[in-house]
Amino acid sequence: MYKLSFLILLFLVKIVTAQSPHGADFNYECQECHTTDTWKISSSKLNFEHAQTGFELIGQHKVLDCQSCHSAWEFSNTPQDCYQCHTDIHNNTVSKSCDNCHSSKSWVIENINDVHRMSRFPLVGAHQQADCQDCHKSFDNLQFEQLGIDCIDCHISDYESSTLPNHREANFSNDCQQCHLITDQQWSRANFEHSFFPLEGGHKISNCFDCHSQNNFEGLTQDCIVCHQNDYNSTTNPNHSNLNFSKNCLDCHSTNPNWRPTDFRLHDSFYPLLGAHKTIANDCAKCHSTGYENTPTDCFSCHKQNYENTANPNHKSAGFSTDCESCHNLNAWQPASFDHDNQFFPIYSGKHNGKWNDCSDCHSNSSNFQIFECVTCHEHNQTDMDDNHKEVNGYIYQSTACLACHPTGDEGNGFSHSTTQFPLTGAHVSVDCSTCHTNGYSGTSTECFVCHENKYAS
Repeated sequence: MYKLSFLILLFLVKIVTAQSPHGADFNYECQECHTTDTWKISSSKLNFEHAQTGFELIGQHKVLDCQSCHSAWEFSNTPQDCYQCHTDIHNNTVSKSCDNCHSSKSWVIENINDVHRMSRFPLVGAHQQADCQDCHKSFDNLQFEQLGIDCIDCHISDYESSTLPNHREANFSNDCQQCHLITDQQWSRANFEHSFFPLEGGHKISNCFDCHSQNNFEGLTQDCIVCHQNDYNSTTNPNHSNLNFSKNCLDCHSTNPNWRPTDFRLHDSFYPLLGAHKTIANDCAKCHSTGYENTPTDCFSCHKQNYENTANPNHKSAGFSTDCESCHNLNAWQPASFDHDNQFFPIYSGKHNGKWNDCSDCHSNSSNFQIFECVTCHEHNQTDMDDNHKEVNGYIYQSTACLACHPTGDEGNGFSHSTTQFPLTGAHVSVDCSTCHTNGYSGTSTECFVCHENKYAS
């Protein structure tokens, strides 16, 4: 009896299974979709969680009737790839993965830039504002054939029609990015790498035809004079043409705007512009007032007026040397660097340092600085000096005599005639210095006849 009941139950299950329209592999409970009221399914009352099938209903799929996708009741045979349900309206010109461009929210593509960013040609610059049909000529038929990604593939007509400059006649490269930036919004902003001749300073031009006339963009020389011949010929200060200046402009000029300041490096080969002379490098006429040939290089030739106008001290009346560099340097006229201590008498060192204020303290005759006074200063009164020198042979109270015996100004370094080629002996011991040194103390002859000629003749 028990065996019979089991066979009857098994038979009934097979009958039910055989009658199910959903196939043998359908393992969901009927009440997940159906109710006891009717077998018909209402999408709005559907309790079935479609996400458990691996295909969640979102966007437009959420409002579809089940039979829109499940035309047969065996759900296990329903495809999940978009193209299996949706007709390829693009005629196989794009990927079959519809979700590369579309979402289930709508067929309208709202993120075309993001879509293109994943392609071979991201949209940047002016391409972001372009209409799809500008590049995709079959756009109206919703076909998107693969396009070339080189600029010239789309812009050959722009290349051919360009006139400023004429790209075809100038034989320009058809690699547009050599001159134009793909990130720009317009063609007019060129970005040509002109590194073989840097466009900087005065050469920073905006119009190519300032140098490239008649669409000639090949074979231009980099010699300055080719472009600047008119500048060379018209320059008057100085007149380049008359003076036959070098036509290599870089010998003097930089590429700064207006070609200044000039930097005439060749000038150093015959007269270096150092010190204060550097500041007049851009006013050649200050030295070349009468032309540029045979210009003297000695200081006095240019600074004669300074020499004659100087009053403290008066160079001209004092008969100062016209060799300006013996006192002055190239940096400035003052302070002067007259080496009084080593050449003449130590006034900046020793006991005389700080004992005078002006040159006239010793040189009372401003018209002759060879004349100097020792005996008019500080303690040099004649009574004291006579007393101090009463044991000195040939002593006289005279400034030149002071210098002869005291060349360094020190009291203990008196002059000894025995150190010369003419020691004082015999009658010469008591002779005044001026008797022999009538014309000063340098170059006095040691020949007897020179001093005693009159006695010889008498």
